Amino acid sequence: MYNQGILKGKRILITGISSKSSIAFGIAKAMYQQGANLAFSCKTNKLKNKISLFSSELGSSIVIPCDVDKDQDIKDLFKKLSNIWINFDGFVHSIAYAEKCNLHGDFIDTISKDIFQTAHNISSYSFIAMAKECKKMLNKNASLVTLTYEGSQKVIPYYNIMGLAKASLEANVRYMAYTLGENMIRVNAISAGPISTTSSYSIKDFKKIFNFSKLIAPMRKLVTSKEIGNTAAFLCSDLSKGITGQVIYVDGGVNISKINIS
Repeated sequence: MYNQGILKGKRILITGISSKSSIAFGIAKAMYQQGANLAFSCKTNKLKNKISLFSSELGSSIVIPCDVDKDQDIKDLFKKLSNIWINFDGFVHSIAYAEKCNLHGDFIDTISKDIFQTAHNISSYSFIAMAKECKKMLNKNASLVTLTYEGSQKVIPYYNIMGLAKASLEANVRYMAYTLGENMIRVNAISAGPISTTSSYSIKDFKKIFNFSKLIAPMRKLVTSKEIGNTAAFLCSDLSKGITGQVIYVDGGVNISKINIS
């Protein structure tokens, strides 16, 4: 455990790690290096042993299974966490879902009511559901952070239903920030640039998106999960007390370019 850092003494729950290439792992690592005490959730019991190996590297033995598509799982997550932490200082929501086939074809042809509802439920509603369930456990000046992508604002080839779900998530951030502000709880999103993860390669032609993004980035480089993690650590620290309801772009400036990558 690091003895100093901007998150010293803070307790933060991390969701959404599936591998060490996950953005959520980069965030967890950055927060650990800044002194945070961490807890983790994973989708299934089957994943618990794998995530426990990652968590142990970051000084934590707290790993709680939670499928956010199930209301009872969310209730159980915070009930179990309350037996370990009476109160805590925020969580990182790094959860999104769409079937691979929905990220490969024509937007209209690949969508249905069930696909639409599932993507929005897991990628956007789960953020509200988690906040609602743990609100009474959150300390003053707690911070909630979620992850989004530029496909919420612009058409990104094959991002399809996830673009809609991320747009919903970003609106969600603003309404949650307004509502939770009276409780001194802040809510922000990080719009991350393309990162090579298992999830990103589910998108057809992701390598093309990745390479073009690098080409048009003002600094001619893409961000790393460490850089995204550092921003998340800042947003969960007391240094960012004046920031809420924002979408912070951590993409090397890709979002300011108007070059079409299609």
